[in-house]
Amino acid sequence: VGDKLPSVDLYEGTPNDKVNISSFTEKTIIFGVPGAFTPGCSKTHAPGFIANFDTLKAKGVKHIVCVSVNDPFVMAAWCENLKGEGKVRFLADIHTEFTKAIGLELDATPFLGNVRSKRYCMLVEDGTVKVLSVEPDGTGLSCSKADDFLKLI
Repeated sequence: VGDKLPSVDLYEGTPNDKVNISSFTEKTIIFGVPGAFTPGCSKTHAPGFIANFDTLKAKGVKHIVCVSVNDPFVMAAWCENLKGEGKVRFLADIHTEFTKAIGLELDATPFLGNVRSKRYCMLVEDGTVKVLSVEPDGTGLSCSKADDFLKLI
């Protein structure tokens, strides 16, 4: 909390479509997940932000961003599968650069094959992290769900 977002390129849809995470200067929610199409991420975490889109917008949130250490094609397919288009932007951290820059990497080698992201949610305003909720075990769903986060903003 209090840190500026790092200037790191993430990818939306294809490896040619870069989005610098620091470009989100308006009120933005960024949530990180260990993996696209994984059970907790697909059944609860991402769908909660999609379902709460209107409520978050009413609270002044301009952008909702999901970040995962996956490739951009997987993230695009996941967005389509969850019907998140126009609500949540699904960005791929293909080199784990953003995740490492914010210190939220998770060694998921035993169950996902590589280093991934801890599960978290942050509120960013003017490019600065204002609120951050990181799951204590890195993967659970005790404090970073949309319903939980709505109480904090």
